Amino acid sequence: MKKWIIRIILLLLLVGIIAGSYIIYQGHAMYQEALSTISLSDKVEKVRQDSSYVKLDTLPLDYKNAVVSVEDRRFYEHGPIDLIAIGRAMITNIRYGKFLEGGSTISQQVAKNLYFISNDTNSMYRKIAEVFMAYDLEKNYKKDEILELYMNTIYFGDGYYGIEEACLGYLKKNAKDMNLYEATQMAGIPNAPSVYAPTVNLKLTLSRQRKVVSTMVENGYLSQEQADEVIAKQPKLTQ
Repeated sequence: MKKWIIRIILLLLLVGIIAGSYIIYQGHAMYQEALSTISLSDKVEKVRQDSSYVKLDTLPLDYKNAVVSVEDRRFYEHGPIDLIAIGRAMITNIRYGKFLEGGSTISQQVAKNLYFISNDTNSMYRKIAEVFMAYDLEKNYKKDEILELYMNTIYFGDGYYGIEEACLGYLKKNAKDMNLYEATQMAGIPNAPSVYAPTVNLKLTLSRQRKVVSTMVENGYLSQEQADEVIAKQPKLTQ
């Protein structure tokens, strides 16, 4: 290989390292700035004091399983980030030539919901900040506590934050009273509330619900017979 080619490759690597280091630096600065505003423990306590906050052990197991299955199937196995999920998402997105799948863990989503949901700054910096915050979450809280925070801070559309508000709004019942059909439908909405909320496009809501059900079968949370029973309950919509 000619020397000039080697030099170009080394130069590109150097530029990549410098750019990557700068992004990490800016992301860490954003993370520190967020914590300087309010500590993680105070932020979590503030969320828990909300009148609509619900404990994980009061929610149906089917809902918990549905959320983990469709949002972060390896949640209880990996750390703050999931390199396998990131790699899988990259392959899927490259294969189809568009963004179809993300690699964020539930811990990263909680970090975003707690601190960076309204941050319009460079998304690369924010993603790095979320990773640092996710590490703090997993260092200080158990997995079930993080999942509980996720369920209470995620956005469901129509102004509903958290599963209790969403159930009262969409289902006219408390979250603890969800049945399997309702649990699988609610678990699918937060992926894209502007698309999957039942008040926006019920056809897409039902399509997303079928995705949730299929992942639950794949991950051993439902039998195929149970899945078929859920899908059979979906209303038949006219075109």
